[in-house]
Amino acid sequence: MSESKLSVFSDEHFMKQAFNQAKLAFDEGELPIGAVIVSSNKIIARAHNQTELLNDFTAHAEMLAFTSASEYFGNKYLNTCTLYVTLEPCLMCAGAAFWTKVKRVVFGASDPKKGFTTLSETVLHPKTEIKGGVMAQECSEILDLFFEQKRVE
Repeated sequence: MSESKLSVFSDEHFMKQAFNQAKLAFDEGELPIGAVIVSSNKIIARAHNQTELLNDFTAHAEMLAFTSASEYFGNKYLNTCTLYVTLEPCLMCAGAAFWTKVKRVVFGASDPKKGFTTLSETVLHPKTEIKGGVMAQECSEILDLFFEQKRVE
């Protein structure tokens, strides 16, 4: 989709914002995964993986974004929100999405090894809508580049 046709409230627009977070993670030597949470067409949380920085294997982009969005609303439910994330959530993050009751999960690249859909889409709350493949190529390419650089190091 060309930049001139990009709606300010489209899934592609918000995924681009998540991708910007993934680029920050890449620059910091973190696995380049980014996430944003949107409510009423407004980004209320932005995050990227920080597992290395925080020395915390649970510091995935989604988990950090859920915490930030919950703080924004002052409660734990995100049932009016959409999570945009550059890589299909893992089982841990999908489980957290279940508990937040997030309205939608939109992801970029699929994760055929550790993504939650390898087990079951029913990991998410029954009312949660799922959409994958948004900017999948760009989201896959930054991950591939990250791992190529790691193999050289």
